[in-house]
This record gives sequence, C-alpha cells and structure tokens, in this order.
Amino acid sequence: METFRSTITSSRGLLLVLLVGVLLVGLPVAVWFDLRNLTEAALLRQARDLNSVVTSMRAYYGSNVVGRILETPGSTQVTHNYETIPGAIPIPATLSIELGRVISDQQHNITYRFVSDFPFKNRARHSLDDFETNALASLRNDPNQQLTKVSSSMFNDRVRLIAPVVMGAVCVKCHNAHPESQKRDWKVGDVRGIQEIAISQAIPSNIFSFKYLLAYFILVAVVGFTFIAVQRRQAATIRGMNRELETANQFLASLSTKISRYLSPQIYKSIFSGEKDVTIHTERKKLTIFFSDIEDFTAATERLQPEQFTLLLNEYFTEMSNVALKHGGTIDKFVGDAILIFFGDPETKGGAEDAKSCLRMAAEMQHRLAELHMKWRNAGVEQPFRTRIGINTGFCNVGNFGSTDRMDYTIQGAEVNLAARLQSIAEPGHIVISYETYALVRDILVAHPLPPITMKGLSREVVPYAVAGMLDEAGQKVEVLSEHMAGLDFYLNPRMVHSGSAERIRTLLQDAISALDKYRAPPMAQAAGTLQHAD
Repeated sequence: METFRSTITSSRGLLLVLLVGVLLVGLPVAVWFDLRNLTEAALLRQARDLNSVVTSMRAYYGSNVVGRILETPGSTQVTHNYETIPGAIPIPATLSIELGRVISDQQHNITYRFVSDFPFKNRARHSLDDFETNALASLRNDPNQQLTKVSSSMFNDRVRLIAPVVMGAVCVKCHNAHPESQKRDWKVGDVRGIQEIAISQAIPSNIFSFKYLLAYFILVAVVGFTFIAVQRRQAATIRGMNRELETANQFLASLSTKISRYLSPQIYKSIFSGEKDVTIHTERKKLTIFFSDIEDFTAATERLQPEQFTLLLNEYFTEMSNVALKHGGTIDKFVGDAILIFFGDPETKGGAEDAKSCLRMAAEMQHRLAELHMKWRNAGVEQPFRTRIGINTGFCNVGNFGSTDRMDYTIQGAEVNLAARLQSIAEPGHIVISYETYALVRDILVAHPLPPITMKGLSREVVPYAVAGMLDEAGQKVEVLSEHMAGLDFYLNPRMVHSGSAERIRTLLQDAISALDKYRAPPMAQAAGTLQHAD
C-alpha cells in the first residue's frame, strides 16, 4: 500500500514537472512565432517603403529631368547605354536598375529587379520565375495592386514585393520612337514590366530586440525550476516523515492492541478516549458485582494434564468473557479460576438495568457452559467444570488503585466480598443473589430465599436468594433443566425446542427412564427375580 502511494505521489510530481516544463518551453515558442510575424510585417513595410521611394524617384526623374531634356532638343542624349556616350544620361528604366544595384550592394539582404518581357533588342531577355510571370499577367489586368510573397524557414524570412511599371507620357514617347524597342504601340497607363523588391532577414537577428523579455523569461525559468526542486525536496522530506509516522502509528496501534488484552474494553476505551486520566483516583458508586468460581478447582487440576487443563480454562474464560462483553459487563480480573465482573462503571444504564443485565449475563453463561460440557465430554473430559455464581448490588470504591508506577482499575469494599460469599453457598450450576439485587430484578426471575447469613465487614444479616429460573416476556418461568455428572449430560431448554422435535424428545426421555430402571433396579427387586427364576 505504501509503495502504491509512493508511486502515485512520484507520478504526480513528474506530471507537475512536465507541465511546468511545457509551460516554460511554450513561452519562447510563442515569442518565436510572434517574432516571425513581426519580422514579416517589418519586411513587408520596408519593401513597400523602398518600392515607393524608387518609384517616386523614377517618376520624378522621368518627368522633370528626362522630359525637360526631350522637350528641348540639344546635345544631351537620353539613352540606356549612357555610359558609352559622353554627356548622355540614362533613361528612367536604366536609372531604376542602377539604383537597385547600388541598394543591393549596400544592403546585402535586399534584391532589386526591374524586368520586362519586352526588353530592348540589344539586351538579353529576362528570366522570370512563376511568381513573376503570374504577377506580370495579373498586373496587366489590374495595375492598381501590389503582389507579395512571403517564404519562411526555421531561422529566416524572405519577402518579395512586385509592383507594376506603368508607362507615363514621356516613357510612351521614348519607347514608341526608340529604334531598339520591340513594341511601339505603348499607351499611357500600360504595364511595361515589373519592379520587384526582395528582402530577407534572419529571425535570430531580431531576438535581442526582446532582451528584457528574454531576461524576464530566464529569471522566471530559474525561479520556476528552483521552486520545483524545493517542492520535490520538501515532498521527499514529507514522504519520509509520513513513512516514519506511519511506522510509529503501526507500532502504537500494535502496542495499543496488545495493551487492550490486559484491560476491559470499557476501561480501555475510556482511557484512550481521554474520558479518564491514568491517575490514582477512586469514586464511590453503586454497582452490581458478579463473582463466579469453579467447583473443586484443585481436584480438576489434579485430574487433568497441565496442557489440557490450560486449554480448557482458557476456553472457559474466553467464552465467559464474550458473554460478559455482550451484556456490557466490565471484567475486573481473573483470580485463579474465579471471574470478577461488575456493572455500573465506567458505563451505566441505571441501577435496575445494570442488575438485570448482570442476571441475564449469568443465565447465558450457564447455558454456554452447558454447551461446553457436551463439547468437552465428547473430547474425552470425564468431569468438566461446574461453576457457582454469586451476585450482589451495593456501593463500592471503584477506580485506580496502586502506585504511580503500577496501578489497577478495580473495585474494593465489603459488597465485593459479599458477592464472593454468596457464590460460596450456591449449589454447583446455580446462582445465588442478595436481597438488594433481588429487589431490582424480581420482575425477570423466579427465586426463593435461603437462610440468612452474616459475614465480617457487614453489620446486617444478608438474606440470600437462590435463582430458580428466568421469566420470559409474558412473565412465565423459563424452565431450563441442566445436570452434568458421571454417566449423564443433560440440558433442556423447552423454549429452544421446535414443535416437530418435541415428540422425539419425549421418546428419548422415556427410553432414558426405562434404561435407568433396567440397569439400576433396587437390589431386593433383583434378588426376588432370581428366586422366582430358581423355583
């Protein structure tokens, strides 16, 4: 059970560590995705800004520089191969290409392309990929748009922006008149080609933009793992303490169980529940005292082997104790073969009910002992135990007697001695009670008085009462016949006999009487029968 609990606790701790680990790992992952989104947005914005700058410069150059020169003929030429002609200037398209080359040289992560599917005859055709080809076709259908494409890898983002190169009035005039132009029917607003700006950037290059967030994350991670480590250490310490406590509790429970064997359950409960203190203290209470003794105990010890006698005595004490506890009696002690039990402390139902419980207990003990007699005889015990019982009701001192180091919860007083004296005058297998007890229980039994007795410690005469039988709920005497001697084991309780068995019992009793008459006939009758036979 302890191993199962440890496994469950360890599993929970591991799940907690995994959960915290997932949460801690999830934060940088979320930051990484946000960083990618920020990078892509920044690259798009940068590409649009650069496209706007280049387009504005080309438009300004075409209208305010190239346009003015073309309107006023002179020695200055506007041509795409301006580098080979002294004093010439580039056309707007060439200017854009040259400007893009400069930007790319200065910013290695930026690529600029100014391409068309109608280049001049002396120039090589531009190679267009699928995105550029599709973008050119789309822009000729709708030049009022910009097309973008974002591609990402684990540590890098790349944005491509394509904008249309729209023919203005100056461009139309130039291209339609230029001898190397492949197309000479351009109109203002036509899309001659595309202007593409591609910007790439490594995502980790922006990671230090979040240095404060990273520092906070590292701090939280350190604190989190430190907290987990401390918690696991504390949990291990607590588990160790729990194991020690459980071991101590098991030891105390075992010790408590062993101690309970030496105390009556009522006394044990009152002490361990805190109702009574373990101090030398006594009270004066009215109790009903039960005292029983085995007839000819000394002779029984001589007849039986020590091992057999010990087994019988322990079984007798066990069965009588079970009956006593059933009726709420407090077992004081076993003295040799005697049993001392009292009612009224530490729990009481009232004087009358305590006395009645004691009488019912005594009657049941007699019945149980009769059952034991049959069991013991079947086991080969020729003369089982026969007990005498005395019961008295009166005031006694009850509590802890002894020293501070060794004490005994018991009862003392003349009334205890009287119960023992009543037991001594009882017939084996019978119960004798005092008048004080009889007055409380007369409605549940049938008893007749015996000659008064006196004893030391009591100034009054005591009238004993021999119990003849118990009364049932209807007030009728419960006839219980019991006798045990050599050659006879007899116990009859009519109330326990089923109607179907009554006739068989009658037959058995009649057969028993006949057998007794046959084998135990008077000597004179046997002699007369012999003489008649001789005649």
